[in-house]
Amino acid sequence: MIYLYATLITLLNIVFLASILFGMPGIWLMVLAAAVVEWLQPGEFMFSQLTLYVSGGLALLAEILEFLMGAAGARQAGGSKRGAALAIVGGVIGAILGTALPLPVLGTLIGACAGAFAGSLLGDRLAGRPMEQSVEAGRGAAIGRFWGTTSKMIIGAVVLVLLAVAAFFPG
Repeated sequence: MIYLYATLITLLNIVFLASILFGMPGIWLMVLAAAVVEWLQPGEFMFSQLTLYVSGGLALLAEILEFLMGAAGARQAGGSKRGAALAIVGGVIGAILGTALPLPVLGTLIGACAGAFAGSLLGDRLAGRPMEQSVEAGRGAAIGRFWGTTSKMIIGAVVLVLLAVAAFFPG
């Protein structure tokens, strides 16, 4: 029965990993699912407390990196606060629309970066910034979104493997 649970949680965690591309808290969902499985099975230790703490710590690290890289990209390029806020919204909308591109995974990432660019550009233009400066801030937001999402996906993959190994080889 434990292998059935291990398989199900691993498959669910793969879905959660993919959800990161859409701006969802996929790593946190992985950690939450593992904690719920552990809570529902007292006495059958699929995940140790150490595994859950390490996974939670990695999730926190991924969030910090994603935020810092995204903010650094827009701010380094001279973007406004409004542009940074709209870059986040644009990134989520772009990720959803980019999923329709015939490029699995890459379409979503391309859409997220394009959306961050467009959101930042619009926000800076609405803030009264000149077009050249707004384009540069949009470019920074897109690059920051790319590296932020990429780092979060890499850390998410590490958490996925960590939880899968712990699920299949408890103890």
